[in-house]
Amino acid sequence: MRPKVQALGAAIARERHDGTQIKISTFIPLKIRKRGGSKVVIRPDGQLDAPGKVATQIDQPLLVALMRAFYWQQLLDDGVVGSGSEIAKAEGLHHSTVNELLRLTLLEPAIIQSILSGKQPRCMSLLWFQRNPLQTDWVAQREVVAGFDA
Repeated sequence: MRPKVQALGAAIARERHDGTQIKISTFIPLKIRKRGGSKVVIRPDGQLDAPGKVATQIDQPLLVALMRAFYWQQLLDDGVVGSGSEIAKAEGLHHSTVNELLRLTLLEPAIIQSILSGKQPRCMSLLWFQRNPLQTDWVAQREVVAGFDA
């Protein structure tokens, strides 16, 4: 198995005054996280990019779930299907999966916009939405989102 991080150089050997050698190596604390389909390096201070840049990271699974939810909601609104269970049967999914994703259509428009632009809080993911109840009040939703990266 290949290591995920490879050393591209060797430790530097320095000579002491008495003629013996000591190896010096540098440890760089970093984390490599998988976000969507790509890997991202997270610095010790929690930053993704260099200072001054706006960090955008599109969460592909969350974005796909959001698009599917709005498509299914459109099917329900147009009367093409009568319930989430019918959508689940047509898509080959469990009915609870469809109903969980349909909750995403209740998100505040500003939160949806942040997800679409990749500027959502780092810990806001599809898994978070599946494990936590979503309040329908937009003010309460804003408070929850504000507390994510606080």
